[in-house]
Parts: sequence; C-alpha cells; structure tokens
Amino acid sequence: MNVVSRKGCPDDRHRPAPAPLHPLGPHFGAELHGVDLARLGDEQIQAIREALVTYKVLFVRGQDGLDDSAQIEFGRRLGEVTAGHPIHDSGDVAAEVYALDSQDNGFSDVWHTDVTFVRRPPAISVLRAVVLPPNGGDTNWADSQLAYESLSPGLRAYIDTLTAVHDGNRAFGYYLAQQRQGSGNVWEGEVFTELVPVEHPVVRVHPESGRKGLFVNPGFTSHITGVSEYESRGILDILYAHLTKPEHVVRHRWQPGDVALWDNRSTAHYANRDYGDRHRVMHRITLRGDTPVGPTAHS
Repeated sequence: MNVVSRKGCPDDRHRPAPAPLHPLGPHFGAELHGVDLARLGDEQIQAIREALVTYKVLFVRGQDGLDDSAQIEFGRRLGEVTAGHPIHDSGDVAAEVYALDSQDNGFSDVWHTDVTFVRRPPAISVLRAVVLPPNGGDTNWADSQLAYESLSPGLRAYIDTLTAVHDGNRAFGYYLAQQRQGSGNVWEGEVFTELVPVEHPVVRVHPESGRKGLFVNPGFTSHITGVSEYESRGILDILYAHLTKPEHVVRHRWQPGDVALWDNRSTAHYANRDYGDRHRVMHRITLRGDTPVGPTAHS
C-alpha cells in the first residue's frame, strides 16, 4: 500500500492515488482494496492514517473475519481506543465497542459528528457491519472542510469568529439519568456522571492538515453563543443545509464484511432508517481526539 499525502497541502486531494486506494469522487471518500485490516504492517497503518486526513472516509470490503477483538486491536494500532460511548452500557460486547442495534433503538438518523458533546471528541471512528437488512440502511458522510471552503468569503470570515454549544442531553440525558442511574462509563479517565454542555469553535482547524472545516452538527449543537436565539437558528440552518449539499456527501451501500473508517474531525454522517422492522447491527469504536481549536487561536 502506497498512499502518501503531504501534510497541509490541499492540492493532494486532487492528485491520483495509487492502487489499492480508489477515490470515490473528486474531493473525498475512497475505497481500499486487497487489504486485511487484521494483518497490516506499520507502514500500511501509517498510510491509512494519512489517507484519512486526505480522503476523510475510507471503505474496506471483505473483512468477514474481523470480530470485535480484531476491530479493537486494529483501532489500537491507529491510535488510543476510547470507551465505546461515554454514556451507553456496552451490554454483552466489549467495553470499547458501541453496538448500534435497530432492535434496541440503535439508530443514527440525524446528521451528527460523533460525541462532540465532550471536550475532546474522538478523532477517528471505525464502524463494522455485523447484521444488515436485505436492503436499505445506507450511511452518508459529509465533508465539512469542502463545505466550509465553498461558502462565500464574507460568511467564512464571520463564522471564523463564532463558538457554539454542544449538548448531549437531548440524545442521552434521559438514558443517563434513568437507565444508568447517573453513572456512565469511564471517559478521559473519569466516570461520566452528567452531561455538561461544552463550547467548541464553529470552524475547526484540523490539527494535522491545517484545513478549516465546519464543526457544528444537528445532533449535538444546541446554539451559537453571543447571538440571539433567532440569529443562532438562522445561522445553523444555513450551515447545515450547506454542509449536506449532495456535492459534499458520499453514500455507502453496506455489504457483509464492510468496514468504514472516518476522520471525525472533518466529517458528519447520517444512517438511513429506511429498512422498517428488519434487523441492522453495527459495531463502532472510536479513537481519542484532541480539543477542537478554531481559527482565532491561530491568528
């Protein structure tokens, strides 16, 4: 595998990538062919890390032999594996795995970036198909950097100065209080006992590439700070509509044995809930990230 990107060079996303990495579109998303994620060399692991920064989301088919333990071990070679989720009980799977089971309300049918309601959201997510419906259940990813770069210069300059509040209470507050009795999982070395809203920059500077991207999402962003409720709602609606334009989105149709990896610092995603009462189970792990930094911290 010879996938190399020059750090911080935006022109790299337009360069042809050597096999077995095949870009899915002109701007982001790629498939890896002919690899076994359980049997990669150190150089291949580093190449995957670099490819994630450039292509944002990678798809690997044919990983039928990958189980939870192998998925976790692959994650450990990429970075530091977190608990599966700050709040959700892992149940009968490993503590590092977040099981999304459609028979247990495990849906992700809202655009979101994983776990942005903590101070250090995950850097990378790895999702494995475990049970799939006969059709439906596709997942969509949006490129937040491409979305930011295609905004008008005036709007970019304005949102560069903004911060927003991210709050997990709407999605997980009741579950934490009632089903977990106020005691979640160990996250960042401490037991997660409450969902305290956090502030992040509306525009995040990627710590590896230096590119700017939108860092707000309908799943967890509650409002923009320092403006009225109506202004906040209007600004966020504009940004969400722009982020999810078709030209900023890649869609994956799952097959048994598929694994998807994405850079959680530069993407949002949405899982289609179009398969009725048919069963769908996905297992996700996440890798520890850093504190989001906005453009003003670099000026």
